[in-house]
Amino acid sequence: MIPVSRFCAPFALALAACAPAAIAQSADGYPAAPVTMVVGWAAGGPADAVARMVAAEMGKHLGQAIVIDNKGGAGGNIGSVAAARARPDGYTIMLATVASHGLNSALYDNIGYDPIKDFAPIGLINTSPSTMLVPVDSPFKSVQDYVAQARQNPGKLTYASGGVGSSQHLAGASFKARTGVDILHVPFKGTAPALTDVMAGRVDMIITTGGVAPISSGKVRPLAITARQRIPALPDVPTFDEAGVEGFYMDSWYGLVAPAGTPRPILETLNAALGKALQSPELRQRFVELGSVPAEPMSPDAYWDMVKQGMDEAAELVRISGAKQEN
Repeated sequence: MIPVSRFCAPFALALAACAPAAIAQSADGYPAAPVTMVVGWAAGGPADAVARMVAAEMGKHLGQAIVIDNKGGAGGNIGSVAAARARPDGYTIMLATVASHGLNSALYDNIGYDPIKDFAPIGLINTSPSTMLVPVDSPFKSVQDYVAQARQNPGKLTYASGGVGSSQHLAGASFKARTGVDILHVPFKGTAPALTDVMAGRVDMIITTGGVAPISSGKVRPLAITARQRIPALPDVPTFDEAGVEGFYMDSWYGLVAPAGTPRPILETLNAALGKALQSPELRQRFVELGSVPAEPMSPDAYWDMVKQGMDEAAELVRISGAKQEN
């Protein structure tokens, strides 16, 4: 539900002087009501799953429920705009991603919000490297096998993605740039159909997050991960550094933000609740099973520094790919 205050533009200037004091006074007793977490992705997807797991654990420590509000569309931009315009009182927060606070700024001409100026940092939830996957019966047993074949047959080998500008597209474009191979991008309408065609052998490979389940089921073979070190969920899968493609790091991540102007004491309360939630053995194990790395305690400022650095890296990925999305 959209707060009534959003429709009270004529009174905005009159109330502006009073709002900061009222919000600051509420910090001591915060939270006194349920908190809404905006998720810019549809229910049932990976972002929604992470949000619900974290919300449940954080709610225990806050003493109030965190209610998920899915506002999917435009690559997360719709939810981001809604969250950015929400009252900065701590009762609206948002699940931030490498898309909302990285890729989209470079992919779209106008996303409708400023990822830094319109938000305040809470903390990092987890990171997830991507995995290079090939069909289980593929002749490629290593990254170098694929690279060698691609060099011998320019423009013949393929890689799948969930669509133009998706993380898989950007990962494949970065792989091309780093190895100098000429491979064909095959975009799909979503990650699931892209992965299905890789499993069926209709596309030669994909570089994506969420590869643990299809790997465990024996439907694809992992060749390398875009991380600086091996991850617990895939201990036998080498990093790209180990596989001979040095410096290929590409982490997706989830974190929490609040509308700009949210008082610092509230941000710190939320950061502390997130930190306690991430110490839950059950939550950490679920993240590991998904192939992600749970975040260690991190201050809001350290998290924001990470986000700003990642935005520069994301812009470079988009530049290399040549991808562009229409608003």
